[in-house]
Amino acid sequence: MNKLKKRRDKNPKKAPSKRLRINTIYTIAFLSFTGLILREAYLQVAHGATMRNKEVNTQFVKIAVTPERGWIYDANGQVLAWDRPSDNIVLNNLVTMTDSQYHQVANELAPVLNTTPDKLYGKMTTDKNDLQIPLATDATTSQIAFIAEHQQDLPNVQINQVYQRQYPQGDLAGQVLGYVGSITADDVKNNKYPKYIDSQKVGKSGLEYQYEPILQGKAGNEAVAVDRSNNTVQTVGMIPAPIPGDNIQLTLDGHLQAEAQTIIQDQINKSPNKSLISNASAVMLDVKNGGVLSMVSYPYLDPNWFTNGKPRTAAQVNYLVNSGAQNNFATQDAQNPGSTVKPANLLTALKLGAVTPNYTVDDEGYIYIGKTRKNEDMGMVFGPIDPVRAIAVSSDVYFYEVGLRLGKWYGSSTTSGGWYPASDGSYQHYLNTDFAKGLNALFQGEEDFGLGTKTGIDLPYESSGGFEVMDSTKNFTPQPYDLHKSEASIKKTGEYPNNGTPASLAMAGIGQSQAFTTIQLATYAMTLANNGTRLQPHLLDNVFSANDTPANGAKPLSTYQTKVTGQVGGSKQYYNLIKQAMYDVTTGGADATANTLFSGENYKVAAKTGTAQISIHGHQTDNSVFICYAPLDNPQVAMAVMIPGGGYGASLAGVIAHQMLDAYFNEHHASFMPKKDWTNTQIPANWYKSPANTLP
Repeated sequence: MNKLKKRRDKNPKKAPSKRLRINTIYTIAFLSFTGLILREAYLQVAHGATMRNKEVNTQFVKIAVTPERGWIYDANGQVLAWDRPSDNIVLNNLVTMTDSQYHQVANELAPVLNTTPDKLYGKMTTDKNDLQIPLATDATTSQIAFIAEHQQDLPNVQINQVYQRQYPQGDLAGQVLGYVGSITADDVKNNKYPKYIDSQKVGKSGLEYQYEPILQGKAGNEAVAVDRSNNTVQTVGMIPAPIPGDNIQLTLDGHLQAEAQTIIQDQINKSPNKSLISNASAVMLDVKNGGVLSMVSYPYLDPNWFTNGKPRTAAQVNYLVNSGAQNNFATQDAQNPGSTVKPANLLTALKLGAVTPNYTVDDEGYIYIGKTRKNEDMGMVFGPIDPVRAIAVSSDVYFYEVGLRLGKWYGSSTTSGGWYPASDGSYQHYLNTDFAKGLNALFQGEEDFGLGTKTGIDLPYESSGGFEVMDSTKNFTPQPYDLHKSEASIKKTGEYPNNGTPASLAMAGIGQSQAFTTIQLATYAMTLANNGTRLQPHLLDNVFSANDTPANGAKPLSTYQTKVTGQVGGSKQYYNLIKQAMYDVTTGGADATANTLFSGENYKVAAKTGTAQISIHGHQTDNSVFICYAPLDNPQVAMAVMIPGGGYGASLAGVIAHQMLDAYFNEHHASFMPKKDWTNTQIPANWYKSPANTLP
């Protein structure tokens, strides 16, 4: 009871204390508001005119702010593309203006931008497809203030804070990286970028286009206070702040890429066929995971030319128009592969029993197919040859026979044109059945290696290549051959009606009825190195957050996982036979097609040359092609080089491949390379002065 009383006695004692605190708070509040009122009165009396003038002359402007685009790094963490912030003055092209309005804006704005009204008028009216026409980059404070103050006189002129895309290595892997450009009216019409602001730059080609969703962040707005009385600009804040894009790291090795571009340009300049060579390409792949270590497309392209939307000089425009440099010839140009397909065709023939590992052909330099004489290349005569030697010396007669046997055309020789099985009945029925099945077997065997179909490389606009057949109703000219349509028809009806000729089997056997890209040939070489396991080639390795880089030890947001896209069947015996044959290409004696190319080297190379007959501008010439992998017994890299107009396969494409392999092994400090030749992974510091970084 006493305890309870004591507790109750305490309660009243708290009341005076509580009332005291409340009174104190009210007193402080009263004094504070009194101070504010007195301060306001003082300001109104003492500085009222100044503040009213400031209020009248201050204008708040909301500037659209583009996000910083993600950076692109090479395999060694070196920057290949980055963003530099810039305040740009642009003309919003969404609203149509009259010609007199264009002239009015040009007259008003030209002196501020240090140009002439005529030049500015030309900028505003030359290309009306862009939503945002850039008038000036890196605008000064006074220029920004002028535009904010004269908005009524400058319709559709805006200030945008943007990032200028920069490619610090110039034309290094230019077609691979691609470039960025403005959002166009067609993009808006097609709702291609629904959540973008008009001033954002978007990827137009290469990796910039392929990984647009990763590299592009989210736009924001910057609030700016402009005091027109003294032309000052003050940033108030971001509402909302832009969100930068993520960074990506490539499998591409910048140093190796620089070496490859230098090698290719040097060798083309030395070539006696230089006048016929308009393009070239080379691809080196990591055999273990399919990563692209280098991808060269010649002539070269500097993405910096497109930083402001379009090439800036007449020389650049002329170069691009006449060179075709905006194409990536490694992924977009399909050409006859020549004899490089012979290992694949041999494997198909072995698996289907058309030939055996010991099958021998007496190569007398030519055979007849019907009434058509098909000659050995360069008039060569090899005599009796087996499959290994046939690949080493690249016997056409042997592979004519491979194609013919797959298509059940027998008996072709120097004295006989051969025949088809009597059980096929009519010649047309033979063409519709055994001929078509044989052609399909050849082409499908090549496609299993990734030839003639898109590889899935993470670059836009990849070409597929394809197959051909000589059509007797069209003067035996090559016509497109639909492999999958033929296979479907034979599966359904047992026939595929066509107007081919047995000579097409022979031509397909030596690689003259196909068109493949360099990336396809490199994938094929990699699959041979992996004994039939086909991997998808790729350029992306890691994705990092906007705040992280390959160099700061951060964990990537994601990492590319190696993808197996197929398995080309075949016994170990068959793959070992092909491996030996391709090794003999570089070591198989005086008549091996690349017998001197790697002589003296301490590493072994499996290779195949290709020399396909093509026409360039009406001139009959050769497509120089070379595929290889190395080292022979523990392959690390596989590659392909293709140079239309380059001549014999080993004489140009092979030389380039050899030097690129040396560059790779020297960079990786391979024990079999002389230490004096070892290099590091740094892109050459003088790259901008290199001939390979100037207009070819």
